[in-house]
Amino acid sequence: MAESATVHVPPRYLRTPEAARFLGLSGRTLEKHRTYGTGPAFKKLGGRVVYAIADLQAWANRGTKNSTAEGNSVLPAKRHDATATVGGHAPQR
Repeated sequence: MAESATVHVPPRYLRTPEAARFLGLSGRTLEKHRTYGTGPAFKKLGGRVVYAIADLQAWANRGTKNSTAEGNSVLPAKRHDATATVGGHAPQR
């Protein structure tokens, strides 16, 4: 009698708590990123927010730096105004 092989399929999508753990953030921080538009791409499936693992990884990779002198690619989880000042000075155009 042959045994049936169980194939483990990794999850394609994570809910907010699992996605936050994946990124090393709190669930609330990830929710704030979603609200302010500064976080990873997400999908709404049947009213539920889910994150593709590839989107989480891509967003995290935007934060990769080689030096502390490099600018921020991943913004903090707060409201950002396009006309806001940076470091007390108006943005350069």
